[in-house]
Amino acid sequence: MYTYLSGDYNVLTPREIVSELDKYVIGQNGAKRMVAVAMRNRWRRQQIEPLLRDEIAPKNIIMMGPTGVGKTEIARRLAKLSASPFVKVEATKFTEVGYVGRDVESMVRDLMELSVALVRNEETTRVRAQAETNAEERLLDLLLPGSAPKPMQEPVTTFDTPAADADKANSTREKMRKMFREGRLDDREVEMELEIAPQGIEVMAVPGMETMGSQFSDLFSKAFPSKKKKKRMKIGDALPLLVEEEAARLVDEEKVTELAKERVEESGIIFIDEIDKVASSQQGGKSSDISREGVQRDLLPIVEGSVVNTKYGMIKTDHILFIAAGAFHHSKPSDLIPELQGRFPLRAELTALGKDEFLRILKEPHNALTIQYSALLATEGVTITFADDGLEEIAAFAEMTNQETENIGARRLYTIMEKILSDISFEAPDRSGEEIVIDRAFVEKHLEDVREDRDLSRYIL
Repeated sequence: MYTYLSGDYNVLTPREIVSELDKYVIGQNGAKRMVAVAMRNRWRRQQIEPLLRDEIAPKNIIMMGPTGVGKTEIARRLAKLSASPFVKVEATKFTEVGYVGRDVESMVRDLMELSVALVRNEETTRVRAQAETNAEERLLDLLLPGSAPKPMQEPVTTFDTPAADADKANSTREKMRKMFREGRLDDREVEMELEIAPQGIEVMAVPGMETMGSQFSDLFSKAFPSKKKKKRMKIGDALPLLVEEEAARLVDEEKVTELAKERVEESGIIFIDEIDKVASSQQGGKSSDISREGVQRDLLPIVEGSVVNTKYGMIKTDHILFIAAGAFHHSKPSDLIPELQGRFPLRAELTALGKDEFLRILKEPHNALTIQYSALLATEGVTITFADDGLEEIAAFAEMTNQETENIGARRLYTIMEKILSDISFEAPDRSGEEIVIDRAFVEKHLEDVREDRDLSRYIL
């Protein structure tokens, strides 16, 4: 069973997963439902008896659709919902074995590195309270040397060393503790020992041999262990450093590696973007088709299930969920080699976005562009309000520009919003206290030049 997922994320129903995705991705209900079922199936698999559980493989997905319609965002939000290790790679970065470039196994090594960082962060958060207590005691030791309580010491019964001295020291320590917690000692300086990590030695690894470079780096770091250095600094600045140092001591690195490995093998997600660029098509030349097919054949054993060697040990890829995505303008999934097609049994087609979807994207998501720009300009004291007719004009212009030029989906909204608000962003420090309404007239005025000159719009937007 899962022993590492916390909270309720790992038991969300498909309907709840879609509801969460709706907060950030507009439309594309078919793709959302498909990935929601794939995620729920991972939880269902954990409830089955072990013998049958190992036989159930993840149903990998290919998402097809033009750029800027939400393919990457769906996968990224899904990984956050499930608290799963997630890595996004570009299929075009890989080459087949024997050529200069990254080998496909590096995606699994990257996933393991991310998982280790994720688990270490969770473990550090879990022990933070104890780390803060330990750091406080260390600072009190620096302020009052020799005042630390010694619980293992035999009780004093003679009159040669009066117990009153110990009581006095403890009383002084508690007074200092109170002052420290109230922040009255933040500006006092202390001399302390800090662990100085050795300078990293960069090893230039040949593309495709990143593992060897990583092993050399680890070897050099072990040959030159960390040193301690005395440094005078204010208590307010020293406390965060001591907390981090104590947290690192409390975290069990072996446990971190073990949990990270389990998380990768059972719930890891690898998102392979631009998969259509390695699909052989009739338009490509013969040499490029050979190279593309080589990448596909190297991908096949990873997706099919194999063992990849990492610096943390051997990682099985049998139950990692692979989500591939591509526009498939000049190729189609059937152009992939048959063996790889069979390893991506689920297909989700994402539709192009129009005016209605653009309008919803500007209004509904929790991280909508309108919210982002309002927050950015509010830091300068400028209040901007987006009127409904202004947003409708932006959405309509985005749809028209996508139709007349290259269709880049919702990313067109970024360029249009930046064009509209560029003057305000530049002048914001001088316009503090102003309230500006972005209505239809405002939008039309700032898009007038690119609307009249179609050639200019191709370069600017």
